[in-house]
Amino acid sequence: MTAVDEFGPVIDDIYDFAEAQGFEIDGITQEGGAGQLEINLRHGDPLLLADEVFYFKRLIREAALRHDCFATFMAKPIADEPGSAMHIHHSVVDSETGKNIFAGPAGGDTDAFFHFIGGLQKYLPSVIAVLAPYVNSYRRYVRGTAAPINLEWGRDNRTTGIRIPLSSPAARRVENRLTGMDANPYLAFAASLAAGYIGMTQNVRAEPQFRGDAYETDESIPRDFGTALDLFDEAKEMHAVLGEDFARVYSIVKRTEYEEFLGVISPWEREHLLLNV
Repeated sequence: MTAVDEFGPVIDDIYDFAEAQGFEIDGITQEGGAGQLEINLRHGDPLLLADEVFYFKRLIREAALRHDCFATFMAKPIADEPGSAMHIHHSVVDSETGKNIFAGPAGGDTDAFFHFIGGLQKYLPSVIAVLAPYVNSYRRYVRGTAAPINLEWGRDNRTTGIRIPLSSPAARRVENRLTGMDANPYLAFAASLAAGYIGMTQNVRAEPQFRGDAYETDESIPRDFGTALDLFDEAKEMHAVLGEDFARVYSIVKRTEYEEFLGVISPWEREHLLLNV
């Protein structure tokens, strides 16, 4: 509570700006990192939520500037501190009945629920380049720092890349914990939903539920942007859902950006290599 109080005036403005724009905040809490806040938005239509995230980031920056500080949405802005994520919670409802298809008549898990998880496990690696769209994004995926390193799934397990929060059957949902706060919400939502969609259409079965600390297992996601882009270029099934033209242009733009990064000599290289090799 004391940590949140430090940002009290900024948070007050965030609430005021959000109310003025019709955004419903579900809560603001202090997170584990220095100056790090978690803000939850109410669930709803994915396109409308993407709009909210886009405008919400702008209003947070403005609220911070009014109090002589800066808000950043980098995935890893401070070394040795937890990174910032955009956890995406997915439910799928029947278009006719409005009921959550992840829960059966008696409240149990349905085949669609497990196929959606299976799709995330199988296809999310191919769109990590969209969920983690900058070189800095990959500094967040560090073992034991509240960011996932694999695509295990578990119930209320915050060490897994895919988490099933405790909820009623009507609110059953699948949480994708891989996406960084630096991701474009429109593209991230589309890529994550596409992975689950392909899983349901292909009846991809989820791996057995993971129990325990997933940080003790092997890594199964790309650790650098170049590898992630290679996986994205090979993902023809994902391109068919997201759009061939989009996939081609996205890859061109991001590879150009990555090559520009590779042309920069970092302070670490000068410090450790300049006079030592």
